[in-house]
Amino acid sequence: MKTNVGTADRAIRILVGLVLLSLVFVLESNLRWWGLVGLLPLATGLLGWCALYTPFGIDTSCTRHGTPAN
Repeated sequence: MKTNVGTADRAIRILVGLVLLSLVFVLESNLRWWGLVGLLPLATGLLGWCALYTPFGIDTSCTRHGTPAN
């Protein structure tokens, strides 16, 4: 599994994932379980790989020289 998520993309995904997961603890109705959706961006941010990027050929990670990795 090759990394296809760049540093800025990973940081945003982790932040969004944590914010969504916090809804589980903040909301009181059945809507709070929608906060579990935050597991997806959190996992892709921590792993550095997004399954949806693969079929579209998207790669936000860069090599040392600033060019997209193949």
